[in-house]
Amino acid sequence: MTASVSTATRVKDAVTGAGLLAGNANVIMQLARPGVGYGVVESRVESGQLFRHPIKRTRTTLTYIAVAAMGTERERTLYRRAVNRSHARVRSTESSPVSYSAFDPDLQLWVAACLYKGFEDLSLMFFGEPDEETAEAFYRDGAAMGTTLQVPPEAWPSDRAAFEKYWDEQLEQISIDDTVREYLVDLTMLRWLPRPVSLLFGGFNKFVTTGFLPEPFRREMRLPWSDRDQRRFDRMVAVVAAVVRRLPPALRQFPFNALLWDLRRRIRTGRPLV
Repeated sequence: MTASVSTATRVKDAVTGAGLLAGNANVIMQLARPGVGYGVVESRVESGQLFRHPIKRTRTTLTYIAVAAMGTERERTLYRRAVNRSHARVRSTESSPVSYSAFDPDLQLWVAACLYKGFEDLSLMFFGEPDEETAEAFYRDGAAMGTTLQVPPEAWPSDRAAFEKYWDEQLEQISIDDTVREYLVDLTMLRWLPRPVSLLFGGFNKFVTTGFLPEPFRREMRLPWSDRDQRRFDRMVAVVAAVVRRLPPALRQFPFNALLWDLRRRIRTGRPLV
């Protein structure tokens, strides 16, 4: 760990604009549980569908990360209530191939665990291996990724060892079928953006996404990955990490700090939060 990153700021430092490079991979990890995957693919919340409202959906997702990692308890509570109103309509129907509900505590815990795992991996890549005290503090602070999603504190694995045990067990339950995989391929190739953008950057996003994905998820997505790919990815991460470590906090945390500012403005003015 670099000397400039303290225990108190480690979680906030993991919330970086550069971390958006790993965002697509984290979505794949979340949707690898069939209940989550079909909950997104079949969602009847029209305003939250990425392919129809890309800006609004992206803002909602990134604001959640910002408030969970950097917000106050009151802000987390208010945002959770707003998200819950949308999640109330996310539930399976008789025609759904799997049963799901956005309020399923098991699925909520999985989503929260994926978010935490993503932050942990980014922190390791950008700032290196922490000492034991910092690692434990990071894990305790990371619990906000779950409790902001209504995961009861007692349901969050009690310590890092318990989390690793939970994570390994859950990897046995991941499964991505053709329907969810097709959605995720379109997501990865940026087909929710204007066609010129997706054609220009889709291939790069696929490479970066595959690099950030742990191997079990690559297999489910049928994404090949060679030793040469890994070397290219490692070189890219090393360059990004060097830049991230040298940025002042305000720049390093953009756009999440801007989204948190916008959320606070919305709370003050009584505007919708999602």
